Amino acid sequence: MKTSVSTLALMAALALPGAAFAQDKNVKIGVLDDMSGLYADVGGQGSILAAQMAIEDSGMAAKGWKIDLISADHQNKPDVGVNLARQWADQEKVDGIFGVLTSSVALAVNGVAKEKNLVYMNSGAATSDLTNSACSPNTVHWTYDTYLLANGTGKAVVKSGGDSWFFLTADYAFGHALERDTTDVIKANNGKVLGSVRHPLNSADFSSFLLQAQASKAKIIGLANAGGDTTNAIKQASEFGITGSGQQLAALLLFYSDVHSLGLKMTQGLQFTETFYWDLNDGTRAFSKRFSDRMKNKNQPTMVQAGIYASIIHYMKALEANGSNPHDGVKMVEKMKSMPTDDALFGKGEIQPNGRKIHPGYLFEVKKPQESKYPGDYYKLIATIPANEAFTPLDKSACALVKK
Repeated sequence: MKTSVSTLALMAALALPGAAFAQDKNVKIGVLDDMSGLYADVGGQGSILAAQMAIEDSGMAAKGWKIDLISADHQNKPDVGVNLARQWADQEKVDGIFGVLTSSVALAVNGVAKEKNLVYMNSGAATSDLTNSACSPNTVHWTYDTYLLANGTGKAVVKSGGDSWFFLTADYAFGHALERDTTDVIKANNGKVLGSVRHPLNSADFSSFLLQAQASKAKIIGLANAGGDTTNAIKQASEFGITGSGQQLAALLLFYSDVHSLGLKMTQGLQFTETFYWDLNDGTRAFSKRFSDRMKNKNQPTMVQAGIYASIIHYMKALEANGSNPHDGVKMVEKMKSMPTDDALFGKGEIQPNGRKIHPGYLFEVKKPQESKYPGDYYKLIATIPANEAFTPLDKSACALVKK
């Protein structure tokens, strides 16, 4: 029996541990996000652009790597997200999933990533469960979470005198987690929660919910929602005269795109927590100029879009450093955890054993119209939350990957 030269070459390659894999420099990643719904301004086309920029800036093409990028709209529906993730794994041979706004979708995709051994780097969902009860060796949670929001905005509002709360809560995993984590902070700081009401995702009419909040006489109406739900609630609270009657709104998750949409007159004075702001420093400004120049609407990036860029940059560094199979999700995440993170948008940080990427958080306040000096000059920095305080302490983590 004759053995072909190609067969001999293959056998020789397989005889050397990792040799065949070391030559595999073809990787496919996907951005799975809300492209058309209430979070499209937060993620959407800007998330795809951020991913493209990260691939370009990584320099991997010049090093012989071929990085393919695909994208899809999960429509904020867990079943759609799961089906797309399975299709990407089985048919598209995707190696990593990035983005994934909407906590209910994120938790569902989290299970698929573990089952299919994909890299899953979430930069959109807020639920802190991703690095606690639902943690996975395949998952990294990059940008922010409900623990940070509660301990940033929630604590600041309570300590400034807002010690009685009523929640308007989006009725899905994100809203529930945000209300839960903020309630813990309020009670720990001697405040009280007088009640809450849950509203459907993507609500157009908040009148009945706001009337319940108004009737509670709570000092603070906590908006445990995001995107279009937050902007609608703020608009209608203003229209009904609620904020003019003494009650205050606490926007527990507010994005640059929300402030840009509503304007400074309506949002002035709101305090909120983010981990990225386009005008924070020279590094964020340089990236944001390149980003906005390529966006059709010329908008500045949100922290979700910035997180997609930074998470892909770190993923690319791990691809280059790994020296083994780039298609093994667990091994890739292990490599990323072993490497310190460092980029111009979030600075230096690390990925903890539970998959939580840590970096500083920032408590901002929306400027008054007369304080804004140039387009996009919306925020003033109130306080910096150090990286080691911004997220759930490891000794309090419910993640099974954390050794107690």
